[in-house]
Amino acid sequence: MSTIDPSQSQSLTAILDKLGVNQNDDTAKNKDQLGQEDFLKLMTTQLQNQDPFAPMENAEFIAQMAQFSTVTGITEMGQTLKSLSSQLAEFRLATATNLLGSSVLVPGHIARPDEDGAIHGVVDLPSSASMVNLAFTNERGELIDTVELGAQASGLVGFSWENIPQDIIDAGEAIRIDAYADTGEGLKSVSSSVFAEVLAATTGSAAEGVTLDVRDYGAISAANVSSFRK
Repeated sequence: MSTIDPSQSQSLTAILDKLGVNQNDDTAKNKDQLGQEDFLKLMTTQLQNQDPFAPMENAEFIAQMAQFSTVTGITEMGQTLKSLSSQLAEFRLATATNLLGSSVLVPGHIARPDEDGAIHGVVDLPSSASMVNLAFTNERGELIDTVELGAQASGLVGFSWENIPQDIIDAGEAIRIDAYADTGEGLKSVSSSVFAEVLAATTGSAAEGVTLDVRDYGAISAANVSSFRK
């Protein structure tokens, strides 16, 4: 059975006394972390009490200092990340507030006239087209108007429908937009995106980000929104 060397116990007591640590002090028992000052005191005492015939190697001191620096750096990094998390929460709130009352560009073909009585959106052309047409129908499937955008290059092509009948504007009803393009095989349907009104916004967690409640489209992550209009 191993035994405790009394000289080691006395040496430990001497070190604690020099550090000013009261072994019977309850506050000392509750302290579970060493600060930089404590570490320097401990190292100084360790140097003073080392065996002169078997001193510690420089590498050992360097390793101890490196370990303490690493722990200190991790602690500071954690505090910095907490601060960034708080700032990001404020940023998410500001983003959610700024988007209220705006219109965001979402994939789809259902839109409503904005406060200026117009509908805006984009057509996504997979390749250049000799002709691009838009058809606007009401909720009953009745054709209201058509718009010709002419020949267009591939990519996103913006459009606006501004001469909307006043009765449709007053009713605030949803309008269906169908886009067609001739890319060499006759007019075929192509995808579109429209600007839809943001009704509400929630900040959510850092992982979820800001979630928007978009009219006619429901919940959409703000990270998926590429453009917005006031």
